[in-house]
Amino acid sequence: MLNLKDYIRSIPDYPKKGILFRDITTLIKNENAFAETINLIIEKSKSFQFSKIAAIESRGFVFASAVSYLTKKPFIMLRKKNKLPADVHSVDFELEYGTATIEVHKDSINKDDKVLIIDDLIATGGTAEAAAKLVEISKGKVAAFIFVINLFDLGGSDKLIQKNYKVENLINFPGH
Repeated sequence: MLNLKDYIRSIPDYPKKGILFRDITTLIKNENAFAETINLIIEKSKSFQFSKIAAIESRGFVFASAVSYLTKKPFIMLRKKNKLPADVHSVDFELEYGTATIEVHKDSINKDDKVLIIDDLIATGGTAEAAAKLVEISKGKVAAFIFVINLFDLGGSDKLIQKNYKVENLINFPGH
């Protein structure tokens, strides 16, 4: 079994001073590390009942699309504002370095769909909370979150757990 931490590059002061960016491009460019990551996500997903997989733009798409293909579950894209062509639900949220909006097509998630949300990283939890709100606005239910990286000292996972969401991650790093 690979140590996935060995495949994550840390870049100080990106995208702005004071942020230590955890770069997954070094993990996904290695076929063995990427395969191990997908296999681990699928293994963790077996603990949850879900009918659809959603991912947050854009790095979450890399992992969720592969998991969707292998589990034969529909894949729902949660995209940045004005990137989806049909009617959408929108949620504004705070990032650790700004604000943003994510959207989902209104016809992507149906009443009582159980949605597994996958993303590359959780920091303060703002994006993940917005993703959960999109699922819930669409009348679906969040089955769980799976993150490749948890920046544990920034509290995002804890915030989701306190709101009674199930959370799994593959790698823990400090955020600073």
